Amino acid sequence: MFRRSSQKDEPFQGTTGEVKSAMEADHKDFQKTMTVIEQLKELYMSKIRLMEERFWFQHFHVVPRLTPAYFDALPMVLLLGQYSVGKTSFIRYLLERDHPGLRVGPEPTTDRFVAVMLGNEDRVLPGNAACLSSDKPFNGLEKYGMDFLNKFECVELKTPILEKISLIDTPGVLAGAKQVKNRGYDMSQITEWFAERCDRVLVLFDAHKLDISDEMKAVIRSLKGNHNKVRIVLNKADQITSKQLMRVYGALMWSLGRVIDSPESLRVFVGSFWEKPMKERQFKQYMSEERQELLGDLRSLPRHASLR
Repeated sequence: MFRRSSQKDEPFQGTTGEVKSAMEADHKDFQKTMTVIEQLKELYMSKIRLMEERFWFQHFHVVPRLTPAYFDALPMVLLLGQYSVGKTSFIRYLLERDHPGLRVGPEPTTDRFVAVMLGNEDRVLPGNAACLSSDKPFNGLEKYGMDFLNKFECVELKTPILEKISLIDTPGVLAGAKQVKNRGYDMSQITEWFAERCDRVLVLFDAHKLDISDEMKAVIRSLKGNHNKVRIVLNKADQITSKQLMRVYGALMWSLGRVIDSPESLRVFVGSFWEKPMKERQFKQYMSEERQELLGDLRSLPRHASLR
């Protein structure tokens, strides 16, 4: 369904007729979903919220009262992983452009949580302003203190994919106990907060380094109860041989089996998820199909947003 260019695989692209019909179908499904969500919002605000206030529901449940922004928010995709696994490059690949403050490099470049959302113009909102904004679904993050809010920001820009989903970039998960202690906030607690509210969680691994640090284990375990949202991405797989890939894939599944407490294995997407063309490898066709399946999974999120 999607066009595969010899220079670059473009997300959400295809032949003219296929794209037009797919966009029309997606738009119809999206409109139906938004109608359902609008009715759910009206029901909650007029009936259920009054019951929550009357019976002090917020005193024995950790989830705060839902706001209109929670219902109006587009589906969110959370990206997790250790540093330099390709989280920010994956976002740039989806956006097909850079966003304000974006930096990519082999060293840890993303040192904060970044919510990439639709806006009429390029701008950056500080964390405390984003949490207090009535049209942003981040009410409740202020309880984690200024140390976290200083490491959180919301970036707005106008690009087609952000009309359907929002993206949450995260700092690379650290390996040393001393580095973790100096964060100023608990990474696993923040991850759990976002995982409960996001519609998809992508956990990225680099094919060259599969070691799972203690903090990474804590982050993965914080996803308990949201395993249905989790997708594993084995990134940069085109840079190793087919023999190495089989060994790496087996090692990854073994490592995840020791951390994830679930009777079912998680879906693993194998490929190279950035704007540059994949290298000529034996599994290039397979990786291209994996890339398109992952993009299709993200495209389906608006149709199921009412299940959130």
